[in-house]
Order: sequence, then structure tokens, then C-alpha cells
Amino acid sequence: MRSLIPAILSWGLAAAPSLADGASLQQVTEDFGPNPRNVGFYIYVPERLAARPAVLVNPHWCHGDARACHAGSRYADLADRHGFVVIYPDSPNTADKCWDVSSRDTLTREAGGDSLGIASMARWALDRYGGDPRRVFVTGISSGAMMTSVLVGAYPDLFAAGSAFSGVPYGCFAGDGFGVWSDACATGKVTKTGVEWAAMVEAGYPGYDGWRPKMQIFHGTRDEVLNYTNFGEEIKEWTAVFGFSETPTSTTPDTPVEGWTRAVYGDDDWFEAFSAAGVSHDIENQEDTVMEWFDLACTEDCFGWGQGGPIEQKVRTDDNQGAP
Repeated sequence: MRSLIPAILSWGLAAAPSLADGASLQQVTEDFGPNPRNVGFYIYVPERLAARPAVLVNPHWCHGDARACHAGSRYADLADRHGFVVIYPDSPNTADKCWDVSSRDTLTREAGGDSLGIASMARWALDRYGGDPRRVFVTGISSGAMMTSVLVGAYPDLFAAGSAFSGVPYGCFAGDGFGVWSDACATGKVTKTGVEWAAMVEAGYPGYDGWRPKMQIFHGTRDEVLNYTNFGEEIKEWTAVFGFSETPTSTTPDTPVEGWTRAVYGDDDWFEAFSAAGVSHDIENQEDTVMEWFDLACTEDCFGWGQGGPIEQKVRTDDNQGAP
């Protein structure tokens, strides 16, 4: 896979600390579960953990790595404040450090690929640190955004929510191999109906008809690497997965940044999309907005897996209809 974004290196590569200097940033080298692609596992554990800490997975961008991702955002500092664990996976693709978001293995639950290794990391962290299995989240930028969508789509029973910056729809890069670059997808030439996109997500976990994680996406209108068309395709995909209309229920200008517009779809604020006017692929991370979406500052009665959303509403409706 070719380079996604040279400019993204400015997010922290030069300032990335060594492991010895990285507070509680550590590499996990013990066996942590199935990891067929040998994805690297780095973890940040604050000195003061919450009683049942949430787990945040933060996959890096192309040409980045786990240490750069740790240095290039505020999530470790926020973990110190709120007591959650942060996992920074490290791509095994030494050519360009992009993620496998193309292979059938990675796009299918428990089948292999990079996604299985990352899922194993989350499960290991839950077990090791007594984490809350209802509060596992994932966010990333660029290739990390693509992996975010893969994990939310293929592992809906593990992740409670995702937040993707400058990504593409789940399955858009699908191809024969672990490092496929799809020029067609990148340039906005892959378009489908919502039903077609949703079928790809559903194929990620065949037979699954349970609760679906909520989703948040961001995209710049002048993205020169992953065409802005992908933003509209993502909206079609996730609204179809959730059974929502493609027409937003509300829009809010200048949120969270001047010139950005937030659109909410369906009920329960389950899917929201931020269009960033005039912004390139080098989109600015919005940690505070993501933290709020995941409810990561919460200490009790927090948002978690299985709580709210269209699937829970459907189950309640079906139960009521079946009641005597």
C-alpha cells in the first residue's frame, strides 16, 4: 500500500519518545492471544486506573507507528486524568506501516488479519487490568480510521463505539492481499447503495443480528488522499447498518470547529458525521469531541456496550409485540 499522507508525520514523529521516556508506555511481548500477522502491541497504563477501566484502541496512520501515535495525541494525558487504558497497535507492514484493511481475513471476525491481533490486545487488556468489557472503544486517523471501521464492523460484540477521521467505508479497500491499495476507493470511484454497503458490514460477522456499536466520522472537503466522496459513502453505509434515513435529523454549523458541520442521523444520537469545510487529509484530531462520544470521562452510569441504539429499541419493540 502506498503512502497515505506525508503531511501526517507532523502529528508527532519527530517528538515521539523512546519507550524508556514514555511514562507508562510499554511494549507487550508476551503471548496475548491470536495474532497471525504479528501486529505490535504497545500500551499506556496510567498510574491511577479507574476501578473498572475503559479501554481505548488508537491505531496509527500510514508511515506512523505506535510511539508516534502515542506522542501525537492527547489520549495518554486524558488517560492519566480519567483512568482508562490506551492501546497503540503497531502495523506489521514494514513497507509503509499501513493497516491491513483489505484482506478477507481482516474483514471477517476471528478469521485473521491485523484486526484479529488488535481484538486480542483489547481482550488481553480487559483481563489483565480488570477492565469493563462494555467500554471498549476505537479511534484513528487515515489508515487508523479505516481500521476503526473494520473493527467496529467485524467485531460489533467487542467494541461499543468508534470514531474515524478521514477514512473510507468498511470494505472499500477490499482486495486479494494484506496490503492492497485501492486507487478506485481512494479517488472516490467506489460507490454503492446503502444496502450494498451494509451487506459488506454484515458479512464481517456472518449471522450476527445483535447490538451494533455507535459510530462517528469526520472528513475534510478538500481531502486530497481519500476523496471526500468517501464521506458520503460512509454515511450511506452506517445509516443502512442502523436502519436510519440518509437524511440527517439535525445539523449544527461550526461544531466543534468553525467551518465544520455536524450532522446527526436517526435517533439516540447513534451516528454522527462531521464535514470539515476546506480541510485537507491532514485533519485535526478532536480528542474532546471523541471523549464525549465515548463517555470516557464518566465515572458511574457510563455509556457502554448494549446500551441504547436502534437494535436495543428493536428488541424492546419485538418483546412488547410478543407480550400477552
